[in-house]
Amino acid sequence: MEDCERQQLLDEIARLKQENELLRQKLDLVLRKLFGKSSETLDPAQLELLLGPPPGKALASPPVAAPVEEASAAPVVPPERKPRRPRLPEHLPVVEEILLPEPVKACPDAWRRIGEQHSDQLDYQPAKIFIRRLVRPTYVRVSDRDAAPLTAKLPPRLQDGLSAAPGLIAHVLVAKFCDHLPFYRQETILATRHGVQIGRNTLCRWAELATFWLKPLHQRLHHSLLAGDYLQADETPVRYLVPGSGKAATGYLWTLHRPGGDVVYQWHPSRRQDCLNDLLGDYRGTLQSDGYAAYPAHANKHPGLQLAACWAHVRRKYHDALQTGQPLAATPLQAIARLYGVEKHLRETRAGPNERIAHRQAQSAPILQALHHHLIELRGHPTVLPKSALGRAIDYTLGLWDRLCVYLGNGHVEIDNNRIENAIRPTAIGKKNWLFIGREDTGERSAVIYTLIESAKRHGHEPYVYLKDLLERLPGMHLSEIDALLPANWRPDTTARAQKLAAS
Repeated sequence: MEDCERQQLLDEIARLKQENELLRQKLDLVLRKLFGKSSETLDPAQLELLLGPPPGKALASPPVAAPVEEASAAPVVPPERKPRRPRLPEHLPVVEEILLPEPVKACPDAWRRIGEQHSDQLDYQPAKIFIRRLVRPTYVRVSDRDAAPLTAKLPPRLQDGLSAAPGLIAHVLVAKFCDHLPFYRQETILATRHGVQIGRNTLCRWAELATFWLKPLHQRLHHSLLAGDYLQADETPVRYLVPGSGKAATGYLWTLHRPGGDVVYQWHPSRRQDCLNDLLGDYRGTLQSDGYAAYPAHANKHPGLQLAACWAHVRRKYHDALQTGQPLAATPLQAIARLYGVEKHLRETRAGPNERIAHRQAQSAPILQALHHHLIELRGHPTVLPKSALGRAIDYTLGLWDRLCVYLGNGHVEIDNNRIENAIRPTAIGKKNWLFIGREDTGERSAVIYTLIESAKRHGHEPYVYLKDLLERLPGMHLSEIDALLPANWRPDTTARAQKLAAS
């Protein structure tokens, strides 16, 4: 009986030690995320310390008895330096201020100008708010004074009686959704710097009105993305107020984009699988995402949808395992680094889809095959606990293995979906300033405006110029004409107003 109790005590001690080790790793990982570097870049020397030098690599210091010929090295060719940018941008307008010497001011006729010297500095003129008054003279025909008077018609407007011009509404939208200034801060800025009292409720109504006109463009962008054969998707939480409760709930901005193309945001008050019915519909093509279970559940109902996974998410898990003191994570990290080395070469050479497939099959496929065998062996290692950071990383990788290898046979698919995470970054920065959105239906408003601003930026358009032109032209256009206003089709010189604004 004593031996049985002693064995139970030893088992309990071993279990507590294992649990303590797992908790220590989790705590260490949380502290590193809070106070450590966010970059996943690892010093190659750190990997060599854990794995040893790669085969064929020279020692750090040569033997003392090495011949002189071996010690001499080829001259190092310095890397080409990128040309320096001009000190001051050349496209900016120049405002000249001429400084005359005092003797010349006193007697200009006694002096002859023989040259000049320039001193340039960047300057800034604060934005200003002004009243745009449309004057419409009324005329009567001289030869027929009994005829009805003639007055020019008002141009189409966003709303009758609206006190804000498209330029001011575009400025408010860009300040909120591009520069991340909440409406209450804009209200203070307008009052203290411009002497204009505009309440935040009024700013919200302007944003709602603009969304009404911009929504057809949002729908066209969404449909054009679904017409392609490769997309990336992700989602990010956004808190919103629940009226009457005084509390905030969590909704989600779902993001869909094509690398190098437009990006579309869609608002849903949850993260449930049925949200993908609106986001993807019956999309047939390749969708790249993280390992969230809603994506494969949706794909099971749509046979034409192929899922691809993201190697950046995999790399992040092994990086976290290595940072929590699990050196066996170094080998998978080194293999993933070699995969990214292949992709870097393909980007630098601007390889096309067929060339990317050939290089990946020849170089990346053997790396993946070796990594797969190593992970299976590593999962059975006695020091790799199933619930440890490394154990979870291995299970995550092997569970998504087929989806992680999709990019090998498709030259259009990227190795990761980092670009979709870059599309989410503006909303993440905004959340730190405005914390939450007003109501559940406000999320749709944010999705529409984010879509137009971020897609415009991807096509090299200045967001304010783009939105101002849209809000000026949309009230006078038919629905069949708005394709000319999509970011891919719109140009700053499409109207005289845009030309004038670009030149000013």
